[in-house]
Amino acid sequence: MHDAPDRSDLITLFLAGDVMAGRGIDQILPYPGDAQLYEPVVTSAAEYVALAERAHGPIPRPVDFRYVWGDCLEELERQKSDVRLINLETAVTRSAKPAPKGINYRMTPENFPVITAAAIDCCSLANNHMLDWGRRGLLDTLDTLTRAGVRPVGAGRDDREAAAPTIAPIPGKGRVIVLAFGAPSSGVPLEWSATEHDAGLNVLRDFSPRSVDRVAEAVRSVKEPGDIVVTSIHWGPNWGYEISPRELKFARRLIDEAGVDIVHGHSSHHAKAIEVYRNRLILYGCGDFLNDYEGIEGYDTFRDDLALMYLPTIRTSDGNLVALTIVPFVMRKFRLNRAAPADAARVCDTLNREGRQFGTRLQLNADRSLTLVWN
Repeated sequence: MHDAPDRSDLITLFLAGDVMAGRGIDQILPYPGDAQLYEPVVTSAAEYVALAERAHGPIPRPVDFRYVWGDCLEELERQKSDVRLINLETAVTRSAKPAPKGINYRMTPENFPVITAAAIDCCSLANNHMLDWGRRGLLDTLDTLTRAGVRPVGAGRDDREAAAPTIAPIPGKGRVIVLAFGAPSSGVPLEWSATEHDAGLNVLRDFSPRSVDRVAEAVRSVKEPGDIVVTSIHWGPNWGYEISPRELKFARRLIDEAGVDIVHGHSSHHAKAIEVYRNRLILYGCGDFLNDYEGIEGYDTFRDDLALMYLPTIRTSDGNLVALTIVPFVMRKFRLNRAAPADAARVCDTLNREGRQFGTRLQLNADRSLTLVWN
């Protein structure tokens, strides 16, 4: 770790993994949409609410839009992050035409204030659920975010819009530039790619040098001195801690060759290892932040009910990571609650185990937050 200089030279971000505010969560909000599902076993989103209630007790309905964020809101207010970025992994639509893929997430547009309740600035949309309700569902999502004043990134009405970065000016400090990509390794179909005439996603075909060059060109076209560039990537499988050699090499090349300052990886339903490479932060998997998996059995050992708030502080003069604080929460009754000491210790132990290969470790603080230490 390094001593923090004058705060005017620092930008702090709030980064989270997948926010899945559809399906069961949509059903407890003020404007629940059509509960019908097209899954092999579950036919109603209400069944996911029932699973959560069987696990931990009744959930009041309807809840207000702040409810699901729970203790996270107080922490967000205390931390005073400059930009808040999530991966929004649900279409915001009333479309009734699901893609034939088995699992389809949607939330009603009237419930989108659940996202603005946490003052989210930017949503990455380049993931494997954004076209669950076809291109109509994506267009509805883009329209909803635009009306709400939330920046979308990684999807668009054509390929130029899908590839465009979003830029967040931070008065007196600089700018945060976000580029977002979906990778087939996370289940993003290549046919979901935006084209000259069709809406779609900003899809990385592979992790080849050519893809690095593509990112580098996008960064060069917009990055100025003092800018911080975040590349948000939906990659890899849902379960398991392994980081593929291709992902590792690609992340490092983004830093070495493309001028990226933070790699914000997501897709895994649980947190994965953290690396600090050349003083740049690589989050290989942030884990889910909000989901409706409560009460579902089968992957209990991964503890996907533990949600992590990542708060990196970056120095604008050189793009270096100055500090990373992680605040763990646990999902109960579809609400984020500050993690108990044992749960915070579990997160710490898991990330220390996985980070050993990269020379990173976390210190558990008295308030149950975690502080990253790196070589």
